[in-house]
Amino acid sequence: MNEFLGEIAALSTAACWAFTSMFFTLGGRRVGSVIVNRVRLVLALIFLMLTHLILTGQLIPIQAEPSRWFWLGLSGVIGFVIGDAMLFQAFVMIGTRITMLLMSLVPVISTILAWLFLGETLSPIEVLGIAVTIGGVAWVVADKNRGGAIVKGKQLALGVLLGIGGAMGQAVGLLTSKKGLFGDFSALSGNLIRVIIATIVMWILTIAIGKAKSTILSLKDFKASRAILGGSICGPFIGVWLSLVAIQYARIGIASTLMSLTPVLLIPLVWWVFKEKITIHGVLGTLVAIAGVAILLLA
Repeated sequence: MNEFLGEIAALSTAACWAFTSMFFTLGGRRVGSVIVNRVRLVLALIFLMLTHLILTGQLIPIQAEPSRWFWLGLSGVIGFVIGDAMLFQAFVMIGTRITMLLMSLVPVISTILAWLFLGETLSPIEVLGIAVTIGGVAWVVADKNRGGAIVKGKQLALGVLLGIGGAMGQAVGLLTSKKGLFGDFSALSGNLIRVIIATIVMWILTIAIGKAKSTILSLKDFKASRAILGGSICGPFIGVWLSLVAIQYARIGIASTLMSLTPVLLIPLVWWVFKEKITIHGVLGTLVAIAGVAILLLA
């Protein structure tokens, strides 16, 4: 079990993010994705601080070296604030299907960055596993999108750039997290540091543009608040915690590939929650992605 701890954590992360995306979709449809983005970090921060207090006796990891605060804080800003802002805007401009397809580039970007800055290497069979997994994920996400307006021209170009920016934000966030988690530093403490800095930066910006009051008032929508709460527990709290465990115990290229399986795991969930039709295209893509995961685990 310990031998595959990082891989198991990565797969669990993908499952958490699948549920998170559904919760945040439900909440965003009621109050808007920008408000969801602001509130989720506050809720995650509360959960993480309480958990950290119970498990370590400290509300925050005050013993962490300044270098850890720098790298993990930078990771939080890049991933939670900048990357997610571009990702959410890409959803608006070019839709979920194309945006999620672009997000399948995260493992490729992560592997290249890890090779450049961390000196990590991959065997040919692991490269094959990554390629097969990415292909399966891309195939599933590229399934025909029912409904939605046709996007073209400048809007398409800008949306694609934002989608790639979102993928780059996640990849760089993983890389900087890896640098901040050197040694045996707790993944829980690392996640808490990321969320602390990201929340501070997010709300400084929110106050600066005069949107703090309207954000708080939007929480009167009980259904939206309940959905945001569920998404915050599954995503920035449990999901990101598991993602840090994954990159701490598995090589970053493999961990990010397994975490990119979220679109595959969403197939039965969207059928159950949103009543979307599951196509042969989607089923075959799922099988290809699962084959890629098997190659990675058995390499």
